[in-house]
Amino acid sequence: MDAVNAVGGAFGLAFCRELAPILTASILAGQVVSVFAAQLGAMQVTEQIDALYMQRTDPIDFDYLVLPRMIACSLMLPVVNIFALVVGIFGGVLPAGYFYNMPPETFLESVRSFLEPSDLLIVLLKGFIFGTLIAVIGCSWGLPTSHGVKEVGKSATAAVVTTCVAIFMMDFLLSVMIFERPIV
Repeated sequence: MDAVNAVGGAFGLAFCRELAPILTASILAGQVVSVFAAQLGAMQVTEQIDALYMQRTDPIDFDYLVLPRMIACSLMLPVVNIFALVVGIFGGVLPAGYFYNMPPETFLESVRSFLEPSDLLIVLLKGFIFGTLIAVIGCSWGLPTSHGVKEVGKSATAAVVTTCVAIFMMDFLLSVMIFERPIV
């Protein structure tokens, strides 16, 4: 197999192991985390959470406000990762054909020969972990919001920044653990 025929496999490997999980999680972090933090922050500022306490419902105890968000993010981010992976690989066929005159069949065969089933499990694992991070950080920045509407925006912004940094740090740690790369 010459270098040109390995383009699809190298692209598929990099996209599967790193790019699809990070890009998908980063995009969802910008959207979902800000919504979680803003919703919960607005509920805190307008005393809706206090009203839930008065009804003897504990919204903080992961049963009413936090748990559904965690389940949704943890289960759906792996699905979105797989979708992003499929779209990305089929999107890689066009530049490979244009720049390297590679037929789509050769590109996809190279991807198939390089990727292993464990790579797909890694995409799912990273999606699950990143989804959990997104939900936990979004909720943890939204719930303690106080002192008015201005703080809701600050909580949402801080949640997005914190989540993006946490995703990159967690990806680094997962890559070191999964692929046994030395840190130094």
